[in-house]
Amino acid sequence: MKVLYFAWLRERLGRDFDEVSPPDGVRSIADLIDWLGAKDEGFALATANRELIRAAIDDELVEHDTPIGSASTVALFPPMTGG
Repeated sequence: MKVLYFAWLRERLGRDFDEVSPPDGVRSIADLIDWLGAKDEGFALATANRELIRAAIDDELVEHDTPIGSASTVALFPPMTGG
């Protein structure tokens, strides 16, 4: 699975994406964020305030409790504003 990072999250992490293979226990977006944070202190710091992190699975906006299933991409990004 590819995890994409956008806006200030990408800037704080210093990368655009990660290719990961989460273990079976990682079932939701929240689980994925926890798992990535346990592996990478910088990621944990960048995502510490979960209210500021939005997610999409295969280009569909989702909540943190959404199962990731067999997603090919997960995008993480801050709230967006229109204009």
